[in-house]
Parts: sequence; C-alpha cells; structure tokens
Amino acid sequence: MVAIPAGFSPQEYLALERENVVRHEYRCGLVYAMAGGSDDHDELSLNLIELLRQHFRGGGCAVRSGNVKVNYRDAFFYYPDVFVTCDARDREDRSVKRYPKFIAEVLSPSTEAFDRSSKFEDYRQIESLEEYIFISQEIVQVECRRRVRDSETERWETEIYRSGDRVTFQSVELEVAIEELYRGVNLQSIDRPS
Repeated sequence: MVAIPAGFSPQEYLALERENVVRHEYRCGLVYAMAGGSDDHDELSLNLIELLRQHFRGGGCAVRSGNVKVNYRDAFFYYPDVFVTCDARDREDRSVKRYPKFIAEVLSPSTEAFDRSSKFEDYRQIESLEEYIFISQEIVQVECRRRVRDSETERWETEIYRSGDRVTFQSVELEVAIEELYRGVNLQSIDRPS
C-alpha cells in the first residue's frame, strides 16, 4: 500500500472520494489508493455476502460489501470486503458506517500484513466489533478473531478453520461448511484437508 504524498483532513478525504472513480482508504491523514482484486478474491467476497444475506433475510441487520466505508472517529475510513451492522444508527449515513459487529477481509499478498496488524489495531477500537475474519486466497483457511469480554478484562481469541471444517461466525450466529465459502474458487486444496 502506497500513500498519496500529502496530508489530508477527514473532510478533504471524503471530498476526494465523492469526486473520484478510484476508491481510497484513509488512515491518520494519509490516503491510500485501493488495489484491484482477483477473481478468487471477488468470488470469496461474493460467496460470503450471499451466505450472510440469506441468513439475515428479513432481519434487522445489513450486509455490506467493499463499496461502503467503515469509520472510527475520523482516525480511519476503510472499505472492508464484507461487513455486517445491526445498529440502527448506521442507517443515518448511506456511505459510511460506524457500528459494525462483523468484518471480513479476503487476504491479498499486497495487503495481508496490513490487514493483520495496523488495520486490526484500528478495527479493535470500534466497540461494536465482535469478530474480525481473514479469508485466505492461497489455501482453504478462515481465521476468526473474536472479542471476548468478561467483567474485568477484554481480549481477542483466534480460531482457524481449514478444509472439511464448518466455520462458525459467532457474532452473527451463522455456521457454514467451509466448502460453501470456497465454492467456485480455483484452489487445488479445496477437496483435501490442508
């Protein structure tokens, strides 16, 4: 990820996004052009969106794709590949959401390190977020990071699912066979355990 060489206020960034056909993400004054994806990246995102939309049909939650921004206190504006919000306050703005409970990123070689580190640290600040998902394009693997709160502490726990597993997205109460998520994806490891 390469930043556009200039400092931007959140308001300048939002004005840039309204006038541009190329999407950008914003983090702490820096603006980053979004890279293009692969067909497998798209297939994984669309499969997850389809599974979530079927699950929530007629319910009070909204499933969004990488065309809607997630924001936290003007510190960042990101375009997650897939996210779910069930908070009525997110109906107020059509292009920016602030209360997601579930965010999923399909990992790409150019963004994986950022998604796993800085982006995760940023997303952790969102109080409503319960689950952050990494979906691999290279192998059949889904990593779920879940926020666990008890009376005195808060921590994130990780569970990894592989070929043959049923993936549980606890925050949205959805369980699916991992093969459903990887349907149509061009990986040789789909039919055999990793």
